[in-house]
Amino acid sequence: GGELNADWLPIRPSTDTAMMLGLMHTLVTEDLYDADFLSRYCVGFERFRDYVMGETDGVAKTADWASQITEIDALTIRTLARRMAAGRTMVAVSWSVQRADHGEQPYWMAATLAAMLGQIGLPGGGFGYGYGSSNGRGMPKMAMPSPKLPTGNNPVEAFIPVARVTDMLLNPGAKIDFNGQELTYPDIHLVYWCGGNAFHKQQDINKLLQGWRKPDTIVVHEPWWTAAARRADIVLPCTTTLERNDIGAVSSDRFWYAMQQAIPPVGEARTDHDIYAALAERLGFRDAFTEGRNEDAWLRHLYEETRQKLGELDMELPGFDRFWENGHFEFPIPEDPPVLFEKFREDPDANPLKTPSGKIEIFSETIDSFGYDDCLGHPAWFEPAEWLGSEKTKQHPLHLISNQPRTRLHSQLDVGVISRGSKISGREPVWINPQDAEARGILEGDVVRIFNDRGACLAGAFVTPEIRPGVVQLSTGSWYDPLDPSTAGSLDKHGNPNVLTMDKGTSKLAQSSIAQTALVEIEPYEGLVPEITVFAPPVTSRAT
Repeated sequence: GGELNADWLPIRPSTDTAMMLGLMHTLVTEDLYDADFLSRYCVGFERFRDYVMGETDGVAKTADWASQITEIDALTIRTLARRMAAGRTMVAVSWSVQRADHGEQPYWMAATLAAMLGQIGLPGGGFGYGYGSSNGRGMPKMAMPSPKLPTGNNPVEAFIPVARVTDMLLNPGAKIDFNGQELTYPDIHLVYWCGGNAFHKQQDINKLLQGWRKPDTIVVHEPWWTAAARRADIVLPCTTTLERNDIGAVSSDRFWYAMQQAIPPVGEARTDHDIYAALAERLGFRDAFTEGRNEDAWLRHLYEETRQKLGELDMELPGFDRFWENGHFEFPIPEDPPVLFEKFREDPDANPLKTPSGKIEIFSETIDSFGYDDCLGHPAWFEPAEWLGSEKTKQHPLHLISNQPRTRLHSQLDVGVISRGSKISGREPVWINPQDAEARGILEGDVVRIFNDRGACLAGAFVTPEIRPGVVQLSTGSWYDPLDPSTAGSLDKHGNPNVLTMDKGTSKLAQSSIAQTALVEIEPYEGLVPEITVFAPPVTSRAT
């Protein structure tokens, strides 16, 4: 229950949409939904209601139907629906639920559930996404400009969803559907990667390795010898935040920070701006790129530019020098805490939403017009490619969740002492329920092999009842460390879950990552446990 004395319903992963449909069926059959709110503020509820009641597909989405999918008792579902309708209810969805097959659906479904309850725009009611994900709990939301560099106009209009990078590298000329468009994969000869790590964020690393060999040249900015740096043709060493000046500010946070350089750049490292400026000079347009400013001058310029904009909103900031000397600036707390969609609720005609209808679109004519079979005009349940209700559990009976880690940011600073200190036998910990551990002869602290048809990795067993049976959890971000770096499919020694995840888009609508859709099996690792080598820099030599 934790600090909120909450009830935990150990739902099957990736079945949240079915759970909400069971709640909605109860709201409809017991006349607990807010018909007036739906009529005034929403479009398309009637068509969605037909789906809930089974009039369009012959399957009524009852609590009993939802129970078979979610493994949550039907009475619990019906009782929860009544409880939600009886008082003020916030439908909060974490950032992570979308990273699964058909990941668009639970977010659309949650907004629809909140609309049926009729509390959108009221304090403590409605819905929200990612409230616990950005260290913002209890922080008043701000809406104001913040310092940011101009991005210019990109003359290249072609793009792909970032989760489809591997597919693009392997299939130049292939066509995919995306958000009502048909995109054509380009034939990539040069990859320039800055501000990320493909071997952390892309699914199915063994498939990525095949695509990574296709381009003629790969360039990366990196301060560390990550898997991406080790597999690049050119590594441009860049500074960390400790080695440069910056401003910490986002438009939703009421604190701005002077991020002052703590140490000189290490070795040959340069700031990203200085790297780009040097490249621009070689290409003949340094002055156009820098506009005559170095990085520190840009910080001063952007701060003063934003300070002027805020002054026009009657928000007074100190000058740059005073801000830099003080180290931070705190904006005042708004007198009236903001309520999401409050103005829309007060007057939907004067304050329309940014949807084609200006209202909450339970049924979207736009999405429906795309004709996609994996994303309809209304939120719906689709069976995931892999889940605990699948026949595939006969070979791989455990559902893998790759959560965000507590000891690093994504894969950043996995090399650091805090992250490395959290490892078990040098490997990423895998959470496993005592029932599943006992059935496999796994003890606390054992090195285990996690595997499926896409790959395998080693991890350290953390046996705990805090995860439900049938589910294992392996945090994302452990640096990829294959036993044989020259061979795709080699055992990852360190515990990177993306050797196990699936490279498939959520649907034709978003084509996003489905990292949380993966079935695996686990067994004790037999034989000599291999040494972790990813934190040792490679042997380098200088050209003569």
